[in-house]
Amino acid sequence: SRALSAIDQTRFVPAGGQNRLRAMIEQRPDWVLSRQRAWGVPICVFADAEGNVLQDEKVNARILEAFEKEGADAWFAEGAKERFLGADHDGERWQMVRDILDVWFDSGSTHTFTLEDRPDLKWPADVYLEGSDQHRGWFHSSLLESCATRGRAPYNAVVTHGFTMAEDGRKMSKSLGNTVTPQDVMKESGADILRLWVMSTDYAEDQRLGKTIIQTNIDAYRKIRNTVRWMLGTLAHDHGDEIAYADLPELEKLMLHRLAELDQLVRKAYDEFDFKRIVRALSDFANVELSAFYFDIRKDTLYCDAPSSLKRRSALFVIRKLFDCLVLWFAPMMPFTTEEAWLSRDPKAESVHLEQFPTVSADWSNEAVAEKWKGVRAVRRAVTGALEIERKEKRIGSSLEAAPVVHVADAELLKALDGLDFAEICITSDIQVVAGDGPSEAFRLDDGTKVAVEPKLAEGKKCARSWKITKDVGSDPDYPDVSARDAQALRELAQAAG
Repeated sequence: SRALSAIDQTRFVPAGGQNRLRAMIEQRPDWVLSRQRAWGVPICVFADAEGNVLQDEKVNARILEAFEKEGADAWFAEGAKERFLGADHDGERWQMVRDILDVWFDSGSTHTFTLEDRPDLKWPADVYLEGSDQHRGWFHSSLLESCATRGRAPYNAVVTHGFTMAEDGRKMSKSLGNTVTPQDVMKESGADILRLWVMSTDYAEDQRLGKTIIQTNIDAYRKIRNTVRWMLGTLAHDHGDEIAYADLPELEKLMLHRLAELDQLVRKAYDEFDFKRIVRALSDFANVELSAFYFDIRKDTLYCDAPSSLKRRSALFVIRKLFDCLVLWFAPMMPFTTEEAWLSRDPKAESVHLEQFPTVSADWSNEAVAEKWKGVRAVRRAVTGALEIERKEKRIGSSLEAAPVVHVADAELLKALDGLDFAEICITSDIQVVAGDGPSEAFRLDDGTKVAVEPKLAEGKKCARSWKITKDVGSDPDYPDVSARDAQALRELAQAAG
């Protein structure tokens, strides 16, 4: 009953493990701890012919001292009986028990001589982690031993995983030649690739592993690494400016809102051992929302705006926050990559693994901005779709050669675009947004969005610095090859250089 009560007080991941272990404990017979074997950990007691066990602290102390110095073989050494009994007991009456302990009792005792004997650890364990077969093994024996000697389970939580199978779902076998060893994966691709595979699997079930699956994880890893590397390069220009939230552009507020959402997801998923959810959420965020959206839009600002530009300083401030969050959130999963990135950012830091998860301000949560930008991105997708066709047909080389006319028949979408530099958001040199359905030949998406796009070419000259095509290139005689914005930036840089 003590063991069954302990099961009820233990957290199981997945939850079905609780019922499985409970059923085994309820139906099991008494545990006979002794085994008659020629090897093993001896049951170190003396007994007489009537089954009485010798109880003498001095004898026990001599046995303990011998075991600490010589190991369990001291019990089987020549003269052991006389050595341990000493002169106080009759050697004819008291005989050494030659049985050994069940090996599962050995495994079930590991919690005491690991956790209780080390000052840097605590008892009980936070987590026991093993394969699903250990409901009958290690989880089982540890529970019974600990409940008998400590009154409770030696763990607060039990996490179980399935078995690793070959890529085609069959059992790995040397005879079939389908084995994949961790050492080979680490040698060829690095330990973080192997860890990323583990974290992205549904470990509650059997997992599959092979060359194709490893390559998929290599590709996913490279995308994450490239995102982090781009942020590192960008932050080389960061001077640590703190920008008040109220002064941030809306796009930066949107990114901080997403960090606030992800912070809740990541913390909850780590607490629930739901690593797959974290990998998916952070990978999608890095690839879709950062690399293909936010970074793409802000590259012009970061590369071409003057150092004093509020927009540029705001972008650097937010990228600093993005870097800290992503690296710290990924650190338990990819320890080597995140350590490299963290120390590259701050060589004086001791280790990323001595840091806590970042503090994300509750003020960053902004549902109004998030809802508005859903509309902005919907219109942007229509523009991007139209320009992709223009590129495919070789009517333009890049989006900066375009100045499309965007017809918006949805009043809410039109309102969402009000006050925004939509050309910057669409990465075009110019753009015109007008209300209405637009001509029938205009480009439209099939998703029902009431947006029509007329592709048109930008007018003016190409800026040698930003590559935008504008009518103000050459307006500053000191910088005849660039736009007015870029001329101002170059002048500021020249003044700063002295």
